[in-house]
Amino acid sequence: MGKEIDRSHNNQKKIAVINDISGFGRCSLTVALPIISAMKVQCCPVLTSIFSNHTGYPEYFFDDYTAKMPEYIEKWKRLGLEFEGICSGFLGSKEQIDIVRDFIRDFRTERTTVIVDPIMGDHGVPYATYTEDMCREMKRLVEYADILTPNLTEACILTDTPYHDGRWTMKDLVSMAEKINDEGPDKIVITGIRQGDFVANLVYEAGKEPRILRSHLVGTERAGTGDVFSSVIAADAVNGVPFDRSVKKAGDFVKRCILRSEELGIPRQDGVCFEELLMTLK
Repeated sequence: MGKEIDRSHNNQKKIAVINDISGFGRCSLTVALPIISAMKVQCCPVLTSIFSNHTGYPEYFFDDYTAKMPEYIEKWKRLGLEFEGICSGFLGSKEQIDIVRDFIRDFRTERTTVIVDPIMGDHGVPYATYTEDMCREMKRLVEYADILTPNLTEACILTDTPYHDGRWTMKDLVSMAEKINDEGPDKIVITGIRQGDFVANLVYEAGKEPRILRSHLVGTERAGTGDVFSSVIAADAVNGVPFDRSVKKAGDFVKRCILRSEELGIPRQDGVCFEELLMTLK
């Protein structure tokens, strides 16, 4: 007879966050852990790789954790862990995407929300690791998501839409969201849409009217803001916050963090000093 599982491990709401960790630079898990915890949800990391600091710096230490992930995850199965949320971030290989798909299949229950942040590229260009094969694999992972948080570049890649720097109409944006919705996710936010002096997010939720949420551009682009945004979205999803309200809250929080970072003279590659504002998240 197998060892009896202690179900009390599941008395608190938990999100499994599958991402890399950077010791310095405020991105990925070093962002998700404090933000999700501040929002009263336990954050359980699944490491994909370890960085001394993110790749935006001239040099960095890197250790690929892919080979160790299955054994790490197996111990959670033996503990009988259950999660109200599963959230994936940057994935560096087909093998890692396969592991995430298996994780979702093994741990998803009727009360689990799956959030996928398909970190694939920016400014119209895929990241170097995202070959055609990798893009195809990410499209397969998207099918498992309840919530998807692509930026404009990633939405274009996922829907085979040509990217351009010109004006994007509401019709164009909704068309991409509908194509993504057809693949699985019911809630989609396309982020980082430039509209003159504003930046906009398209909020799409199946069965509801799509909305554009805009705010004035502030400061400069900074590392890790997408991770801050998706961490708020993930915790809110588990806490039952309506999606459009969550998107607005996440966008407003990122903006306040950028402004505070500018005030303190934080270097751009060091990300945003969200620690200064964590107490404002609920």
